[in-house]
Amino acid sequence: MSGKNWLERGVEIVYRDPSLLVLCKPSGLPTTSPNERDDTLVKAAQALDPDAPRLHPSSRLDAEVSGLVTFARTAEATRYLLDAREQGAYRRAYVGLVAAAPTEDEGVLDGAIGLDPRDARKRRVAPEGERNARPSRTRYRVLVRTPDAALLWLEPITGRTHQLRVHLAHAGWPLLGDRPYGGAPRVVLSDGAVLGARRVMLHCFALRLPALRASGIEHPARAFERAPLDDFERLASAALGIELKPMLAGVLAAW
Repeated sequence: MSGKNWLERGVEIVYRDPSLLVLCKPSGLPTTSPNERDDTLVKAAQALDPDAPRLHPSSRLDAEVSGLVTFARTAEATRYLLDAREQGAYRRAYVGLVAAAPTEDEGVLDGAIGLDPRDARKRRVAPEGERNARPSRTRYRVLVRTPDAALLWLEPITGRTHQLRVHLAHAGWPLLGDRPYGGAPRVVLSDGAVLGARRVMLHCFALRLPALRASGIEHPARAFERAPLDDFERLASAALGIELKPMLAGVLAAW
C-alpha cells in the first residue's frame, strides 16, 4: 500500500527528523501483527518513510486505541528512547472516557499485570505473588465528571500490554467501548439520549521526551501532541457537554 493510501486511511505524520518519526494511529489498525499479511502501523510507517535506515516503534497501541506512536529511525535513536524509558523520562498522556467515574479526583492505580488464564489474548490484575505478573502503575486524574460519564487523564508509569484498560476495569471504571474488559458499548444520558461507543475510547494525545546524550550524540527535549480524533471528540462533547480541544490545551500547559 502506498504512503498516500495510508494517509487516506487516517494515519497522520505528526513529526519527522533524522532520528524520529511520530505518527498518529487511527483506531482499528494494530501497531504490529504476527501475521505478515495484516495491515499494521509498522507497514504504514515503512510506506510513509521509505528512506529510513530502520523503523522501530518505541511503544505499541492496541488496535482499537488511537494516538501517538514514536518510531526510531536509527539504531542510535533506538538507544535514546530505551535510555529515556529506563530513566522514567519517556512520558505519555492519554485521555479516556468512562461511564463510572472514580470517587477521588486523582490517584495512582497499582496492580501487577499478568496473563488472563481464561483467555490468552487478555490480561488481568494478578493475585499477589503470582510468579509471571509484572509490577504496573498508572496515574489518573478526573478532568470532567457528570452523572452520566467522565473524562480521565491517564499517565502510565510502566508500559505493560493493555495496562490502562486492565487497571481501569479492575478499579470498576472500564473504558467505554472496551467490551473485552467490561466496557459498555453505549452510554445513556440523563435525558434519555443514547450515545454509542464503537471502539475503545482511549487516545494517546501527548508525548514528552527528555534531553539525553546517547552514544555521544545530544538529543534535545521534545514534545508532541495530537488532539483526540473526531469520533472521540464527538462522544466526549455529547456526553459531557464540553469543548474538548481547548480544555486539553489548558491541561497540557501545566503538564
